[in-house]
Amino acid sequence: MNRKWFFLLLLTINAFLLSGCWSKRELTDLSIVSAYALDLNEEGQYVATVQIVNPGSVAGGLQGGGGQSLAPIIVYSVTGDNLSDMDARITKTLSRTPYYAHTNLIIISDELAKEKGLLPILDELERDSEFRTSTTTIIIAKDTKAQNLIRTLTDMEKLPSLQLNKTLETAEKNLGENVTRHVHDVVNDILSTGKEPVITGFTLNGDPEQGKKMESLQLAELEVFPQADGLAVFKNGKLINWIHGETARGTLWVRNEIKMTITSINWKKEKKAIAYKVMRQKTKVSATITNGIPKISISTRAEGDIAEVKVPINLTDVHVIENIEKELEKDIKNEIEKAVRHAQKDKSDIFGFGEVVHRTDPKVWKKIEKEWDNSTFAELEVDVKVDALIRRTGLRNNSLHTTLKKEGE
Repeated sequence: MNRKWFFLLLLTINAFLLSGCWSKRELTDLSIVSAYALDLNEEGQYVATVQIVNPGSVAGGLQGGGGQSLAPIIVYSVTGDNLSDMDARITKTLSRTPYYAHTNLIIISDELAKEKGLLPILDELERDSEFRTSTTTIIIAKDTKAQNLIRTLTDMEKLPSLQLNKTLETAEKNLGENVTRHVHDVVNDILSTGKEPVITGFTLNGDPEQGKKMESLQLAELEVFPQADGLAVFKNGKLINWIHGETARGTLWVRNEIKMTITSINWKKEKKAIAYKVMRQKTKVSATITNGIPKISISTRAEGDIAEVKVPINLTDVHVIENIEKELEKDIKNEIEKAVRHAQKDKSDIFGFGEVVHRTDPKVWKKIEKEWDNSTFAELEVDVKVDALIRRTGLRNNSLHTTLKKEGE
């Protein structure tokens, strides 16, 4: 009996000692910020635009946007000299406290990235306990205001921020010319020894003013839509150039960030005659140092399938497959070498070659670190080796062109 009363007394004491949710915030008191855009005005001040979820419009779910009567988002803009100042100013126009824990997209205009760079922005984001830097995607608005991208309504996804994130994810998985970077990734690249970041750019097709209107969603073919467009190249935290197409893909080959892509080779007199779908890729970068001078070796291995054939060719012949693989290796090697030359011209080590040299010989790196980008990297000897393997030729062995040619003989 004494034990029973002892436990009851202990439970009673614990009940008094347990604290409640002293820091709780009701959902009805919060404005959920889904995207955050930053621009510069003519006076050189920051212009911050927040995309806030309209709870009444998206209550039925975030998928599919047709038929809603209310806009799925509410957008507010403020001007200030720093991000913290603007975060405070935005509350003057909101009836609820802005909540940034669910912000999944940061957009920075190319103008701001060139003139002021990323460092002041990233510093504030890293210090803010609400921003989840490891899951928040960062992109650059190319040839348009950053705010235009989050003001443009989209039909496939109710939230423009979700549309942009999914477009980037799809392009990254299938095209191989874009890459998803989170705020934390960019910070790590900037702070790392011998590596500069690259960030995907987005442009806006069409009239930004038209994109704000709900009526634009009633069209079968949207007149205004965002589109992934190239990679922004940075140096010392500032945007210095853009790379596109094969140069962008060559960059991602070196960075070991190709998830899937299609590359096409010429065959005899036919251009882009055979398409190769890369399913797996692995790149290793190493350094050798002779008499204090580093040399970089890039070894890339690609595995994939034949995706398309436009010429008569016997894909059951092992020698033909080997010849195709050799052509693919040349094509991928050219892309990589083109990307390296472009980066050396920009004097921006976006591949992390400096990191590799530092790991290989810290003493040598200490001597050449200060002149790395402007001198050593720009003149660095880089050796590229590519192995391309064809795993499958698809559901059909020979092409239809080959079959028809045989029948006509």
